[in-house]
Formats: sequence, C-alpha cells, structure tokens
Amino acid sequence: MLFNSPEYFFVFLPLAVVVYFLINRAGYYRAAKVWLVGASLYFYAYWNAAYLGLILASILVNYSVAGRMRTAHNGNGGGSKALLVAGVTFNLGLLGYFKYSDFFIANINALLSTHIPLLELLLPLAISFFTFQQIAYLVDCHRYNIHEYDFLNYCLFVSFFPQLIAGPIVHHREMMPQFMNRENAVLQWDNVARGVLLFSIGLFKKVVIADTFAIWADEGFANTAEPGFLAAWQTSLSYTFQLYYDFSGYTDMAIGAALMFNIHLPLNFNSPYKSLDIQDFWRRWHMTLSRWLRDYLYIPLGGNRRGPSRTYVNIFLTFLLGGLWHGAGWTFIIWGAMHGMALVIHRRWSTAGYSMAAVPAWILTFIFVNFAWVMFRAEDVDTAVRIMSGMAGANGFALPEALLANYQYWQGLLLEGVGDVAVDHLLGPVTTWCALLVFGLVAVFGRNSIQIVGERTRFGVLDVLRVGGGVFIVTMLSIAASSSVFLYFNF
Repeated sequence: MLFNSPEYFFVFLPLAVVVYFLINRAGYYRAAKVWLVGASLYFYAYWNAAYLGLILASILVNYSVAGRMRTAHNGNGGGSKALLVAGVTFNLGLLGYFKYSDFFIANINALLSTHIPLLELLLPLAISFFTFQQIAYLVDCHRYNIHEYDFLNYCLFVSFFPQLIAGPIVHHREMMPQFMNRENAVLQWDNVARGVLLFSIGLFKKVVIADTFAIWADEGFANTAEPGFLAAWQTSLSYTFQLYYDFSGYTDMAIGAALMFNIHLPLNFNSPYKSLDIQDFWRRWHMTLSRWLRDYLYIPLGGNRRGPSRTYVNIFLTFLLGGLWHGAGWTFIIWGAMHGMALVIHRRWSTAGYSMAAVPAWILTFIFVNFAWVMFRAEDVDTAVRIMSGMAGANGFALPEALLANYQYWQGLLLEGVGDVAVDHLLGPVTTWCALLVFGLVAVFGRNSIQIVGERTRFGVLDVLRVGGGVFIVTMLSIAASSSVFLYFNF
C-alpha cells in the first residue's frame, strides 16, 4: 500500500488511528498494540503477501537471538558475542540472498565466462530497512542498551507501519518508551493536526513536485544520444530534485502519520541542499542512515581512534558499503566510493586548517552531490559517464533542439510581427528550467516542513482545513493521473 494512494490516507490510516485510540480508551492497552501490529502487517502484506512470512520469520529469529543474549547476560556474560555474530550473519545472509545474489552471479559469469543462471528474485519490500533496524537492536542488546524485551513490543518496534517501508531507521530505546507512556495512549488533537499538516506537505512534495521532475529525469536518462551541456544538466538537476522531494516527502508523511499516534520519529532530513561541505550534507541527508553507519559500522571499524590513515580507510569503507546497501550494482558502489573519497578529502582539508567562504563552499558541495546523483540514478556506468561528460561540456555547449526551436519561434515572431503565441512553445524545456529554478530555490533557501510545522505552538482544526485542505485538493488532482512508487522502495 502506497502512502500516496487514496485507500491509504482516506481509509487505512484514519481507521488505524481511530480504532487504536478507541481500544486504548477502553483500557485494553495491549490489545491496542495487537491491533497496531496487525494493521502494520496487513499494510506490509498488501504490497505482496508472499513476503509476509519473511518479515515474521525475521522478527522471530532476531527476538529469539536477543532472548538468548539476555540469558547469557544474566549468567556470566559468556556467549553473547557469539550470539551477536550469529544474529548479524543471519540478517546479512537474508539481505544478501534476496538483494545481492543475482549481482554476484552476474559478475562471476562475466569474470569466469560461466553460465550460472540468475535466481531473478523479487526484492522483498523494506528488507534493507528492517534488517538494519534489527541488527542495531541485537548490537544494542549485546551492549546492554536494551532493558525491555516484551515480544509484542518488539513486533511493534519492527513493524510499525509509518516507518516500516523506508524509515526513518529507529532505535528501540527511542520509540518503544513512547508506546509505553500511558499519556500517549490518549488521542491528542494537536498532534493529529500537526501530523495531518506534515503528511499533506509530504504528499504534495511527492505527487506534485517529485513526480513532475521524474518525467524529465526519466526522459533524460533514457535518451541514448550524447547530451549537450544544458540537456545533461537538465537531466541531472531534474533527478537531484526528484530524489530530494520524493524521499523528504516520504519522510514527512512517515513522521506525520506516526505523530497521529503521538509517536515522534527522529528527524531524517534537515535541508541537505543547504550544506556547505560534504560532511554537513551527510548530517542532513537521510540522517538516521548516517547515524546507523556511524554507530554500527564506522565506530566498530575503529573510527578515528587509530590514527589519520586508518581513519581515512574507515571513512571510505563505511561509505563504500553504504553505497552497496542502496543497491546491488556497480553504479551504487561507485557512488558510495565517490562520497567516501569526498569525505576523506574534506577531513584532510579540515585537519590541515583550511577553510572556504560560504558561497564557493556551497557551490562546490552542490555540484559534487549533483554529479554523484547521476551515478546513483543511471542504469549502468556507461549511461552515467555519458551524462557526466555532457555536464562537463565534452559534447559541446549548443542549445538543445527544443530550446533552439523555442528561441527561433520567438525570434521570428518579434522580427516579423505576425503569428499567434502557441501554447506548446511556452512549455517543454522552458517549463523544466523554471521549475528547477523555483523548487531549487525552495530547497536551498526555504524553510523545511519540520520548521514550518514546528514554528506554531498549537494547531487548530481551521489551520488544518485551510492549509492541509488546500494541499490535499492540489495533490488529489495529481493523484487522479497516477500513484507512483517512492524511490527508496527500490533500496
């Protein structure tokens, strides 16, 4: 079930919220959690019921491993590390089988000229996210950071539908105490109002802005011709803003939906295109993933505790594996390596005492991020190189044919003074560049949705009807055409 589908926000979400609080109001607090777990599993199975057993098996195995770790802790502590290794191996094995099997088989076939048939497995929805979340849980158990082991609570922690599919990636200790707080079992209209408004903003981002940029980005990446300078930049920038508004829109909707249950999910986006360096970018973009990579990969590798050279290696490996987490392909690996190398250079630059003025620092950071997104989006390395070459001016600086035709039309109209203005000449690339300018300025200089919703101390019904209703009307007009999948569903 998609967040941007009418059946979700008109039927499923309101029903889940209303029934949850009605059961709580009757005093059946555990039954309310059972309802929410059942609703979350239905939400997951709605996409593909075949993989419901997979997430249930993952929950059971990880909970069992955590239980054995708790028993080991109550004894002499022995065996906890071995159980942790076994649990992490299980999770990575599950993720590797479904997500990376065909990638490795294809590369073995290419390297050794073998003909091993591909498994052609369908990637289970959310497997990357619930796998990382449960690995973090096991590590926290091993570190004695988990103090509550109720099975129902654990099921809710893993399956809670607002953040199940694409995050934010949460810790048990930051979410479950909220569910155990009896004050949160009472419907709070202020949170509902904030949640509806935040959900509406995210929905608008996705179906109006991101899906529009998707048309231009898909067209550019599908074009096999060598793009000129402006055409290449139009393609790359279209994807840069598609991805931003798509994933930040999803996160707004996730945080907004959770807020209706009085649950505060962690911030996942903080205007990342305002960043003045690449480290700042990763403190703002997909913040819960950055936190996970830092706490459960970078620090266990040694972090910055073993000297500069080892620190650089750890940074690079962390982002190389972070790229691989996003997808089974060389484009993702290269994208991760690009960011890893950029972070190494930035750290070396900073430790040497160098600095840069704000404007050139922002330009350099944004251009790098934009170039890297081309590798992230491309179907293969050749496509990425083709578009990057165009961005660098290797294919010339001539106006694209559509823009040239537009220019020639208006030139002829002004010189000859005849003819009527045709609507189609006002559209095309001119519309694209106007949209890129407007929504680029919004992303770089505007307040983000969390700031907008958080600026008011209280929201009333009229606030929601006025702002949220207006957003919903515009959004529904776009949804009437189609309901597209969120980009991070693919990862």
